[in-house]
Amino acid sequence: MKKKLLIAGGIFIVLLAAMVIGILNGLAEGARVPTEGIDLSDVPDGSYTGVYAFKRWSNTLAVTVEDHRITAIAIEKDMAFAQADWFDEIVRRVLAKQDTTVDAVAGATVSSKAYLKAIEDALKQETAP
Repeated sequence: MKKKLLIAGGIFIVLLAAMVIGILNGLAEGARVPTEGIDLSDVPDGSYTGVYAFKRWSNTLAVTVEDHRITAIAIEKDMAFAQADWFDEIVRRVLAKQDTTVDAVAGATVSSKAYLKAIEDALKQETAP
């Protein structure tokens, strides 16, 4: 009986370690991703799709621009383990500042940066030469 408990305990510890490694994988690298900001002066009215692809923080957003202002940001494909309040707060900050150089949401730095990079991707594709 003790042997079975030891085996079950060992399996549990291995699975727990694998989960922790999976959750932390890419966290430090993702936190260092810089936001570059956006210039809306050359972006025509329309809806643009932006993608950010990095491990579990990959996402696709639709960004709507009217009169050189971001008017809406919607999720087309969300990242794993996303929470609506993180996204809502980032959208609120971007809409208020009309730029992606905003502070990340506390406790969701990498998720915040992933959303910001998808917004930048959408709008920079439109203004690329």
